[in-house]
Parts: sequence; C-alpha cells; structure tokens
Amino acid sequence: MKEYNEYLRMVNDAISNLRLPARPAGLYDPIRYTLDCGGKRLRPVLTLATCHALGREPITAIHQAIAIEMFHNFTLLHDDVMDKADVRRGRPTVHVKWNEETAILSGDAMLTTASMLLDIKVGDHIQQAHELFNGSAMNIYEGQQLDMDFESRTDVTVEEYIEMIRLKTSVLLGCACGMGALMADAPMETQIRMFDYGVNLGLAFQLQDDYLDTYGNPETFGKAIGGDILNDKKTWLLIMAMNEDTTGTIRSLLGPTSDPQTKIRAVREVYNSLSLPERIHELISAYIDTAIKSLDYIDLAPEARTLFMDLALKSASRDK
Repeated sequence: MKEYNEYLRMVNDAISNLRLPARPAGLYDPIRYTLDCGGKRLRPVLTLATCHALGREPITAIHQAIAIEMFHNFTLLHDDVMDKADVRRGRPTVHVKWNEETAILSGDAMLTTASMLLDIKVGDHIQQAHELFNGSAMNIYEGQQLDMDFESRTDVTVEEYIEMIRLKTSVLLGCACGMGALMADAPMETQIRMFDYGVNLGLAFQLQDDYLDTYGNPETFGKAIGGDILNDKKTWLLIMAMNEDTTGTIRSLLGPTSDPQTKIRAVREVYNSLSLPERIHELISAYIDTAIKSLDYIDLAPEARTLFMDLALKSASRDK
C-alpha cells in the first residue's frame, strides 16, 4: 500500500495529463479552472487505494478514478448555480467568474467526459462499471431533488435528511470504493462491503461538513461560515433544533434578515443550548464505526486496513 499523498499525486498527475481541447475556450477553460482548484480528491484516491488493497496495481483503475472525480466536479458546477454559491475552495465559482450558462454547459461537458474516461481500459467490466456509475449518478440526482424539495418544507425529519445526504453525497464515495474493488476483480461481496464502507464514510463526511459550515474557520474551510444558517438550509443541526427548541426561537429566526451576523450568532446559541455540536459528533462517530466494521468482512493487509481506518477517523476531525 501507498500513503494517501502518493495516491493523491497519481490522481493529480493524471488530471494534469488530460488532453482537453483548446477550443472553444469558453467551454474548456472553466473545466480546467475547476479541476485546477484541487481539493482533497478523496473519491479518486479511494478508488485507487481500494484497487491496490485488493491486489491490483492502483494504475489499473486510474481512468475510472478520474471519471469519478470529473463527475463529482460536474455536480459541483451545477450545485453552485442552484445554490447561488459565490465561492468554492476559496475561489469564485464558475458561474460567478463566467456566467450561469457557462457553468451549466461546461458541467454538461464534464459529465460526458467522465463517461468517456470510465470506458478506457475497463476491459470485461464495462457493463458492471456503467451500472455502478449510472446507478450512483441517478441516486445523486434524486438526492439533489430532495434537497431542493426540503427548501419549502418545515417538517423535514432527521430520517429524511439522512436519506437525502446518503443519496446526494455518500453514494459517490461508495461508488468510488466499489469501482476500485470492481477493477481489482474482487468478489461481489467484497465490492458490496467496500461500497458500504464508502457510504458510511460519506455520511460522516457530510455531517462534518454541516458542522463546519456553522462552526468552522473560513480561512481553512474555504468559504464563508454560516451560509446554511442564512439560507435556512435543512441540515441535521437545523432539523434537530426545530424539533427540540420549545421556546420557538429557532423558528422565529427563519427567513431573510438584514443583519446576517446577528442571525448566525442567534442560531448558534440555540444549537449550543441543545448541545447539538456535541451530539452531531456522536452521530459522526457512529457512522465512522459502521464504516470501519465493514472492513472486518474483507481480507485486507494490515497496512491497507490502517489506511482506510485513518481515512474514516480523520473525517471526524477535519477542519476543511
């Protein structure tokens, strides 16, 4: 097994070597801009590490790993348009730097490019790879629709929220792990166990994102803190507060405000009074434990198990 940064270097080198056309620049420059933003590259690293852990050289799955990263970034371009987000990874979003039409069209091109990359050197796995990839994509779209539906609802349950983030965020991490197992010719049971590991890792990852959006440091998180609060986004924190705040304070704070910082502070005070920061980390730890238990059913070398355990544990303590 390699260190995380070694897999990351393989991913970044492969992205640097992509031969995107030069013209029309209005289509391809936003794609380069998006991919150059970097990020953790967690999904493609999971694909390479899983493939390696299960007995094949990581390069075996490099094209499929980059396909998943390309697809992930496609979703971000469209999400930023729908969410009207101004900053992504510390830089202006594509629709701000260019315009919404460009973000949509360049995102479409990224989706098609991802499908093309998926087919490179996939061998006999082409049908399974497409079933895994396309099934995960449809789940993500379903999750995005649920997220949009929640905007106009005040009765969203915790169970509905968890299902939404499972579809919208976690399934792609599951797909990344499952794809690596598939490219390693692992048995179906192993593919499923690695998929489950990725899904539970993803749930922990998204819940930590929710926490950081409210309590993180903007310098390390890469965007302004409190966006979820200002947009009344139905996160685990807000849903729990709406269920448990008997004073009615949290509901009185919903809606537009002329004083964003005051609203953020007031909502945080409600969250703190209900011990929600501590409780969300208890939930995050539970999902991490479930992810790690998935590894118990797979024959992994000690160093491979350690890598996947460390990735899961770091999800609970990351600050960006």
